[in-house]
Amino acid sequence: MTQQKRSARAASKRQLRVGEQLRHIISAVLIEGNIHDPDLVDTTVTVTEVQPSPDMRNATVYVIPLGGLNEDKIVKALNRSSGFIQEQMGRQLSMKFTPRLSFKIDDSFEYGDHIDQLIRGHHKPEDQV
Repeated sequence: MTQQKRSARAASKRQLRVGEQLRHIISAVLIEGNIHDPDLVDTTVTVTEVQPSPDMRNATVYVIPLGGLNEDKIVKALNRSSGFIQEQMGRQLSMKFTPRLSFKIDDSFEYGDHIDQLIRGHHKPEDQV
């Protein structure tokens, strides 16, 4: 039904720490508004999570556009702009390699809402007479 974000192995402490650092840097780059892609003009994007690979050479960035409009268009634009974002990231990182970024839509909130609806629908309070 939904893509799984987690791999079979749990992320190491270093992966979690680096992922959080990358999330903050990517968010700051997006806030600055220096990306000149026409599909990203006047668009607000929330970076919900960054998952670096175990070797730290790749990272998956999960995003949600404000209002959930034009998700595919925005993700394609972010993937087109990933080189510029990586360049900006590289200036702020003290890592040997700057991870290659891949942007994806974070559907975990939709999945959570779906599960919540199933639980609420299953446990309806009985009508009191």
